[in-house]
Amino acid sequence: MLAGTLLLADAGLTLVWQEPLTAVIGLVKRAGTNKRYLSYRSTPLSRQQLAGLLAINDAQARIAYLARQEALVVPDGAAIGRLTIPKLGVVYDVVQGTSTGDLERGPGHYRSTGLPGQGRTVAIAGHRTTYLAPFRNLNQLQRGDRIALTMPYGRFTYVVQSQRIVTPEAWWITRNVGYERLVLSACNPLYSASQRIAVFARLVRVQPQRVTLARAGRARLTKGWTVG
Repeated sequence: MLAGTLLLADAGLTLVWQEPLTAVIGLVKRAGTNKRYLSYRSTPLSRQQLAGLLAINDAQARIAYLARQEALVVPDGAAIGRLTIPKLGVVYDVVQGTSTGDLERGPGHYRSTGLPGQGRTVAIAGHRTTYLAPFRNLNQLQRGDRIALTMPYGRFTYVVQSQRIVTPEAWWITRNVGYERLVLSACNPLYSASQRIAVFARLVRVQPQRVTLARAGRARLTKGWTVG
């Protein structure tokens, strides 16, 4: 009877919230995630990186340079930035990589796609019913809703353009489209992996972060700017 009651409770929690066992695992994994790459205070720029940055005059080119440097050094499973979706009450660290282990820690960035600031498609996947279910309510996002990604080098604001249901093989959603686009994807419908839900959002605002330089004080990139 006890086992039956627990199974029913597990099923009920999964239906209204998320699968409780993997939620606990997700909390443990999340707590152990390497977060040193979220700030230049914990991973300051090297002298070589500083020299490359100071040789660039254009503000957007500086952001792109720092994004490239970030992509080179962050290992799979480590946090690369923070995702905020105000409408859904979502605030999660995004990890590099989309393997099973990576996604147990939270939303995962497809390494084959760009990082914010590179002018490419930035694709992130997440679970809807397991491992803290960060994208459970992804279907509630509508045109005009805002999504923010905070990286060590800047805060990037995207505005939702559209939402589509696609097949699991629809890798075209990660292709570059000539401007910076954020794509959030997850399994669809709930409790099934037969489809994918994809939310597309366009970059509209960039706010550079103050960058801590290795043994060289601080330097400000520039004030924020509006894209397009």
